Amino acid sequence: MNVRQFASMGCLVEIGGSTLCEAEAIERLFHARDRQFSRFRRDSELSRVNRAPREVVVVSKTFAQMVERALKAARATRGLVDPTLAAALRSAGYDRDFDELEARAEPVCRGPSGRWRAVRVVGRLLSRPIGLELDLNGVVKGHTVDEALGLLAGEGFVAAGGDYAGRGAFDVALPGGGAVRVTRGGLATSGTTTRRWLRAGAWQHHLIDPRTGSPAETPWDDVTVSAGTCLHADIAAKAALLLGIDGPGWLDERRLAGRFLAPDRSELLNENWRRSLSPDLAAA
Repeated sequence: MNVRQFASMGCLVEIGGSTLCEAEAIERLFHARDRQFSRFRRDSELSRVNRAPREVVVVSKTFAQMVERALKAARATRGLVDPTLAAALRSAGYDRDFDELEARAEPVCRGPSGRWRAVRVVGRLLSRPIGLELDLNGVVKGHTVDEALGLLAGEGFVAAGGDYAGRGAFDVALPGGGAVRVTRGGLATSGTTTRRWLRAGAWQHHLIDPRTGSPAETPWDDVTVSAGTCLHADIAAKAALLLGIDGPGWLDERRLAGRFLAPDRSELLNENWRRSLSPDLAAA
């Protein structure tokens, strides 16, 4: 199968099974979402909303829908996946495109904790306290992967920086080695080792614990989750990583399959992941 690639949203996007026209449409979709939701583009709609000196802001229909998805994710995870952590990410040192981050001598500051309950959306009206900054990356990339898959007429897949959605059976590489055959739905990985940087000699990473406003302390390097959609898998993977040792059980309660990778590269598979494995390879 021919695989097409391009860079967007700070990662490599791969498309399998597309026609040239479908691939071009998917690339346009990703670039449009990046222009709209990037924290690092001053002209993005997200940046304009975060700068707005008013509590109520009129936003585009797409923006309002993405905020609604983010608030739904926050409710489903009891605030673990929170869309109001932009200031906390900046306090941790993630204040520019990841490729531009460099080691610095100054220590990081603890950021504000999550305040997702202070955000409201009614139609195209967004309400939030002045100064509360949004970061919607927790839902934008996963949803865009799902939407891009819908642009393929036949079997194929779309993968972007640890997020995957496919139609048909395809083998997907896992962190730390190995692969899993995904026969339907989405697969997503959240981890602390890929997007990280040094501040005052200490490693920081982009997964902020909304309860503390600081990079999460967790026993897992990577958590991979299989779910019906890439967005659902992405949200669950972040929540399970933040839950630490309670993550495998949390996923089992929701009938989701999860693979947990520790710093020593040992893996823990929750009960639903083990049940989903086929005798020959793996069916997540």
